[in-house]
Amino acid sequence: MIDKAAAQLKSNGWKIVEATGFIELVGPLWERSVDGAHEYALITQDKHHNRRGLVQGGVLMTFADRTCGMTARYVSGKQMLATVQLDTHFVEASKIGEILISRPRLVRSTRSLIFITTEVTVDKRCIVMASGVFKILRSE
Repeated sequence: MIDKAAAQLKSNGWKIVEATGFIELVGPLWERSVDGAHEYALITQDKHHNRRGLVQGGVLMTFADRTCGMTARYVSGKQMLATVQLDTHFVEASKIGEILISRPRLVRSTRSLIFITTEVTVDKRCIVMASGVFKILRSE
């Protein structure tokens, strides 16, 4: 099932995002650019299940946070950002084996803060709505 989903993503122009640490354990995450906008995907696997056998809420929040943060990096051109706030609304459950898609968009950018929002979807179903605030950090 995972191999079939990965082949489907590859054939549609998706590429795996290089990751280390915690995100590597969650992923792999996939990324592509469509008309200059970044899109992200996560193939849900058995490792993502909760006690009810559905996708764990923490996975959904992590996916939303990471994809909004990556988009904030792209729009700001800054590599060092930190999540200040992430508001998450769980709209519907997602099943293991489904492909989550996030299409973050910039709401506003200031000299020190970036506001991003996204909907995490499966096909046309909205699973999660999330809005994040990201602080631009000084390079060390």
